[in-house]
Amino acid sequence: MIELRPAGPEALLLVLAERPEPGLPLRIARLAEMLRAQLGAELTDLVPGWNSLLLHYDLLRTDHRRLAERLRPLLDAWQARPREEGGGRLHEIPIWYAGEDLPEVAAGCGLSVTEVIALHSGRTYQVGVIGFAPGFAYLSELDERLALPRRATPRTRVPAGSLAIAERQTAVYPQASPGGWHLIGRCPWRLFDARREPPCPLAVGDRVRFVAIDEAAFRREGGRP
Repeated sequence: MIELRPAGPEALLLVLAERPEPGLPLRIARLAEMLRAQLGAELTDLVPGWNSLLLHYDLLRTDHRRLAERLRPLLDAWQARPREEGGGRLHEIPIWYAGEDLPEVAAGCGLSVTEVIALHSGRTYQVGVIGFAPGFAYLSELDERLALPRRATPRTRVPAGSLAIAERQTAVYPQASPGGWHLIGRCPWRLFDARREPPCPLAVGDRVRFVAIDEAAFRREGGRP
């Protein structure tokens, strides 16, 4: 049952499922596309979540009640659409698994470093949310054998391109920023650039596979150790 909740004077939160589900991020991305096409003049922003979609609207064009009335048939049509197999675009991202926390992660998980790399690079992830920082894509679900809580003391600066894990999620820091996740690798690519269009190659619903490379390949791809 979809819930429509007021979220301030100019926003409406659509709660689309009780909890995150496989394939739901792509369905939410498709819903956002539909709403932009149908209600674009009334909406000022759409913010996907793991199981929700936040709509910001223009009070000069609509209000909570009128927007809710217009949304109901669109949400019914979205629910009736067949579920898509697979996911959005597939991105294969090179990673040099040489993060400073890798040995500690292996010890904390009761695994060898080789096993951590094999488990992390051996599955396909889905972009569920982009936030925290521009281009920061939260990817799920990490193998449960690699699940660790966030670091007790966050770092004040995590280098751009750092591959990290926390709980059942993984991500690449697109720019230098504070962070409390465990660093296990380095990506040589720039995953956010405001001068590009789009600035971030990853979108909600896309799939990601990490490809293990060595230091020489990392340098060839433009990475700086």
